[in-house]
Amino acid sequence: MYPMPVLIIGTYGDDGTPDAMNAAWGGIADYNQVALCLSESHKTTKNILKRKAFTVSMADAAHVAECDYVGMVSGNQVKDKFAKAGFHAVKSEFVDAPVIEELPMTLECKLNKVTEEGLIIGDIVNVSADERILTDGNIDPAKLTPITFDSVNNTYIKLGEVCGKAYSEGKKIK
Repeated sequence: MYPMPVLIIGTYGDDGTPDAMNAAWGGIADYNQVALCLSESHKTTKNILKRKAFTVSMADAAHVAECDYVGMVSGNQVKDKFAKAGFHAVKSEFVDAPVIEELPMTLECKLNKVTEEGLIIGDIVNVSADERILTDGNIDPAKLTPITFDSVNNTYIKLGEVCGKAYSEGKKIK
């Protein structure tokens, strides 16, 4: 996929310290599941396997520095990288994982399975969205301002404007 969504994966460590990592290798796997391709060496992966839960927040333009930082340093070396990034955790009511206060949209997930290839599959049990990104009760991408990762140019791109209406534009072709 190109560009790729920038996902911030939240977990708790053994001692309850919140952890977050930046991951571009993931996405929706089914209507109620996410799939993440994370190396076994990541602290986040170890936390997911122990706690059987994680959160997935969309990185946004307002927090590009913080989101980039949690991808640049390892939780294996920097114990307090979550706090150093300026993130604040709120315990999810649904899973044993942190919701990052600063990021306005979060998927709260329970570990479903890890495939033979190491793909982490999680069941989405709740979606939390801050009121500030809603329009008429729906998530508004213009207010969310999600970012994507451009691996060709090594940049983050803020998603732009609407260019068409799904399930409608194709009707113009006869």
